[in-house]
Amino acid sequence: MPPFDVPEGDPFGPHNLPYGVFSPSGSTERRVGVRLGDHVLDAGAAAAALGSPHHSLLAQPTLDALLAAGRATWSDVRRALTEWVTSSAHRPTIEPLFHPLSTVTLHLPFQVADYVDFYASENHARNVGHIFRPDAEDSITPNWKHLPIGYHGRSGTVVVSGTDVIRPSGQRKGPGDPAPVFGPSIRLDIEAEVGFVVGAPSELGRPVALGDFREHVFGLCLLNDWSARDIQAWEYVPLGPFLGKSFATSVSAWITPLEALDHARVAPPERTYPLLPYLDDSAPDIEPGGYDLRISVAINGHVVSEPPFSTMYWTAAQQLAHMTVNGASLRTGDLYGSGTVSGPEEAQRGSLLELTWNGRDPLELPDGKRAFLEDGDVVTMSAWAPGPDGRRVALGEVSGRVVSG
Repeated sequence: MPPFDVPEGDPFGPHNLPYGVFSPSGSTERRVGVRLGDHVLDAGAAAAALGSPHHSLLAQPTLDALLAAGRATWSDVRRALTEWVTSSAHRPTIEPLFHPLSTVTLHLPFQVADYVDFYASENHARNVGHIFRPDAEDSITPNWKHLPIGYHGRSGTVVVSGTDVIRPSGQRKGPGDPAPVFGPSIRLDIEAEVGFVVGAPSELGRPVALGDFREHVFGLCLLNDWSARDIQAWEYVPLGPFLGKSFATSVSAWITPLEALDHARVAPPERTYPLLPYLDDSAPDIEPGGYDLRISVAINGHVVSEPPFSTMYWTAAQQLAHMTVNGASLRTGDLYGSGTVSGPEEAQRGSLLELTWNGRDPLELPDGKRAFLEDGDVVTMSAWAPGPDGRRVALGEVSGRVVSG
């Protein structure tokens, strides 16, 4: 089917247009691309052919220049791209610049600057609390409802979808073991998340306000923050995640611009306590901070969970405000993860830790039981959101195969 003739209802239609970086078949040159249906438009070549003033931003090997250009330019470029792929007048010029998606190689679309991971799902936090602190009066910690909890991760091990994930090794010590041992993780897990990509930087010492979220965040992607639960359990008290999380974080190859998700904005869950002013999003002039994203998690092609992102207690705007309230600056390419997305139902839990209740109740899969991941397992996350006129907006999937270390 010709690239312009996208089937009615295709979630990658002209209402979506996510950005990525690709190499055409037979080439190692990296180019900025925009997805339309099952094709990729060479955005830099299109800009050159049409004499666009945005040519210098799009004729790049990464999205970094576009990310740094700021919100007004993001909107201008999106309007131009929409016109290019929908106007019949541009068809003779644009059509030869499309590549079938099946023939290209996709790359990590931007250089990751800093990486932060949050812990924003109340359902996830309560499940984890029940698992590890079953006798606690409250399953979540006293600070959880007052601030978005997060930690700084490792940007150098963020990898694009399709990259194999090598099973990590480290120290493990079970409750009854006399001493720790070293070896490969035997409790390798997933964390179904959404990642937010920062475009415009901020000045050191100047916090980013809730209302400035769209001025700095370019778009979002799906994210799997792989976790070695046994390594993490032994190392993370008192400082937090380290080797149990830093070995790999997978992101989708497509970054969906925020403007494509305007119809998916929803109010977050009702808050238990009044929030401090810098986090308070109850004012009528603050737009709804949640996103109605429907996530699906599959292991070896078998769906094991469908977490709803709309249930997240803390929003991406609140996370950004908290991340910078101490004066920390943003850099182009900063990536922050939502934290594991889990809904209230068992089939909506975003990690194997929760789905199997720490291994107690293994999943029954077509190819055998799973408490945690085995070598050869392929984990794939996909998602969609409500779009204009009843259409769906698909997010690019993120997939990774576990291989022996």
